[in-house]
Amino acid sequence: MSLLLGTTITISSNHWMMAWTGLEINTLAIIPLISKSHHPRAIEAATKYFLTQAAASALLLFSSMTNAWFTGQWDITQLTHPTSCLLLTTAVSIKLGLTPFHFWFPEVLQGSSMTTGLLLATLMKFPPTALLVLTSPSLNPTLLTTMAIASAALGGWMGLNQTQVRKILAFSSISHLGWMTIILLYNPNFTLLTFYLYCLMTSAIFLALNTTKITNLATMMTAWTKIPPLAATLMLALLSLAGLPPLTGFLPKWLIIQELTKQEMTPVATTIALLSLLGLFFYLRLAYCATITLPPNSSNHMKQWQTNKSVRIPITTLICLSIMLLPLSPMIFATT
Repeated sequence: MSLLLGTTITISSNHWMMAWTGLEINTLAIIPLISKSHHPRAIEAATKYFLTQAAASALLLFSSMTNAWFTGQWDITQLTHPTSCLLLTTAVSIKLGLTPFHFWFPEVLQGSSMTTGLLLATLMKFPPTALLVLTSPSLNPTLLTTMAIASAALGGWMGLNQTQVRKILAFSSISHLGWMTIILLYNPNFTLLTFYLYCLMTSAIFLALNTTKITNLATMMTAWTKIPPLAATLMLALLSLAGLPPLTGFLPKWLIIQELTKQEMTPVATTIALLSLLGLFFYLRLAYCATITLPPNSSNHMKQWQTNKSVRIPITTLICLSIMLLPLSPMIFATT
């Protein structure tokens, strides 16, 4: 309830103090969920998360106070002072995990459970993203473009040598944040569309991994012995997150590249499209491990034959949407 309350306060507020209050409620609400397992790794993750988010919230409050000092405005949409804009961009980047402030996110996600990791990757990113969209006319285009390209590059490179699935999904999130940020100044609606579709696909993958108890590549190689249909659809959901046509994940990348080309930013569009190929490599590796690899020939992990074979309806619905939503995309533009 506190998570929903904090998110609602932030995205519906028009005053910087209320937005800051919502972010603080969110931070304090997620910490018990991260540390509930009482494992040293979980306590470490909760501590890192608290320190990082507290520093970002303080910076955001300082940014809004600086703007109010010089302009007399506490309105979120009236952020006009250059120093305040720079401080706000830094604060929101820390909260989201944009490069070069990404170091905390993979560690925190690795120390959390799958369900808490899902909240960190989706719901907790919604309020900072909303603040970015609201203040987008005041932000620095060069800084945002540089951070976006760096996030797409680092998310792909750092994910290449990972074996833990949660860390791979963390770097995937950083890479997708780059796509959301690069289009923010030119079409904020595409930023929100990318975020919504990312949440949809990531939710399907996290819930499927939680159902099959997959934590690393070794356990993923035995996914077919637990729930074979779920392993097959999980492969398609991973490829959709990679952005391969004709799956759902192709839609935001297609629209973003098209919009960047219209804005005469073809070199930027080409660069970020090439950098997404790095992420495609580890998505393909995950999909390969989930469906094509046949243990025990290439895996020394013990098979779990006695497992719960039931798959809940929300997981199947989310996976179907994350795979087959692309043909419905004309309806989005027909209604807007």
